[in-house]
Amino acid sequence: MGFKSFLLLLSICFVLTGCATQRKSIVSKEVDELKTRINNLESELEFKNERISTLEKEIGLAYNSDNYRAKDSSKASSRLTSKQIQTTLKNAGFYNGSIDGKIGKMTRGAILEFQKANGLKADGIVGRKTSKALRDYLSQGSS
Repeated sequence: MGFKSFLLLLSICFVLTGCATQRKSIVSKEVDELKTRINNLESELEFKNERISTLEKEIGLAYNSDNYRAKDSSKASSRLTSKQIQTTLKNAGFYNGSIDGKIGKMTRGAILEFQKANGLKADGIVGRKTSKALRDYLSQGSS
């Protein structure tokens, strides 16, 4: 009976060892699959972040202080500030308000009138062409 008990105990050990090894293999495989999935998600995230950055540049999300869009960050520094816009409009005779840096109803009206008088698209936005036309009046008069 002792030998049979030993064989039974030995068989149980082999079965348990096999189960533990098999379970470890399953867990290891699941961990590897999760690591692969994480790597794939990180790659997708990096790609999407790059795409978002590209789209932001394309639609010009670099705004200056008075919410006029700059086409890209290199052009943003060459854009007229809101105070410069008011100054140039005043120098050109289209704006009579104070130079406060706030683009309100009066300033927008002056922008529209300036654009109409200069054959520009009258949309009230100081874009590249309007900005170029306004620059001629930047150094005239006093602010």
